[in-house]
This record gives sequence, structure tokens and C-alpha cells, in this order.
Amino acid sequence: MIGRLTGEVVDETAEGALVLDVGGVGYVLATPPGTLGRAEATHGGVTLHVHTHVREDALDLFGFATRAERDAFRLLIGLPNVGPKTALGVLSALPLPELARAIEKKEIGRLTAIGGVGKKTAERLILELSGKLPQAWLAGEPVPAAGPRPDDSARLIGALSNMGYRPAEAERAVRALGDRVGQEPLADLLKAALGLLAT
Repeated sequence: MIGRLTGEVVDETAEGALVLDVGGVGYVLATPPGTLGRAEATHGGVTLHVHTHVREDALDLFGFATRAERDAFRLLIGLPNVGPKTALGVLSALPLPELARAIEKKEIGRLTAIGGVGKKTAERLILELSGKLPQAWLAGEPVPAAGPRPDDSARLIGALSNMGYRPAEAERAVRALGDRVGQEPLADLLKAALGLLAT
């Protein structure tokens, strides 16, 4: 089982997955938007926390910027009728602190707004997870000094992706904004990112 990989992102598939080159081997990892912007940067590229999902006909890898995100993914797929695709969709739509708050406040409407999550699934998430999530998730995770706040980074990448930009392009633009992310209004950051993508 693969638990962590450090390497260089060399490609992005049509489905939005990343290809991480580790010692000459390219690993395809499905990741939530904004993962690269939040991941720990190293001299060899980035480090991603990995969940290895084995099926009869496939071996799929899912990559996350933090161990907490991977733990949340594993918690979600451990629930009845929640598969990896739905779990990844949940973590793509809501940063971890927002997901934890939506569950604790029983915000069914917010959960059903996520693609692939119907009313029954939302109710199950609330029933199974309410009161059982780590307090650190509710408070928000600590952010590496070199990276932007996860929620602002993910929102920017999501907005750019909705405008038709590839996730890899959006992540590069957000990374180029540096310390401005998390300190300036999102509307200003979006304009700046669009300016970078237009050049």
C-alpha cells in the first residue's frame, strides 16, 4: 500500500488527475482542486498523502495535501453508499473546516448542493459523523507558512476551473499570487489570477 509520495508533477489527465513523477515512475493520483497549492513543497517537487484504493479490476491512487484530508477521505468512504468518487467530490466542494461545520450544524442543504450527494447521503453523513469529528477539523488546519489558506486557495481554483481553465493552470496562477492569497479579498485575487492567465 502506498501512503505518501514525493515527486514532481509532470502532467494532468483529462479527468483532472495529476501525474507525479517519483524516481522516473509516473503515478496517477486523483486529487481535490487546490491540492498542489496546499501541499508541502520540497526540493524534489511536492509531497502528497496517498490513499490506495484496491478493486477487483483496478488500483486507484488518491492524493491529498495533508494527512487530515486523507483521513477525512477514508472516513467518508467508510460510510455505506459513499464511494471514492463521491468522497472526492465532497472534499473538492468543501474545505475540511467547512465540511466539519456543515456536518455539526446539520446543514443538509449545503451538503446536497455537492454533486453526487443526495438527501439520503447527506442525512447519513450527518447521522454517522456528527459529534465524531476531530476538533482540529472544526477549527481549521494549520497552514504551512509558504502556502495560502486552504479555503481561499480552493475557492479561487474552483472559480477559475468553472471559467474553463484547467485545474493545473488554475493552481499555477494561484501559486503565483503567493502571500496575497488569504490576505486580500477573493474578488481582487480572482482578477489578478485572470490577469496572470491572460499573459
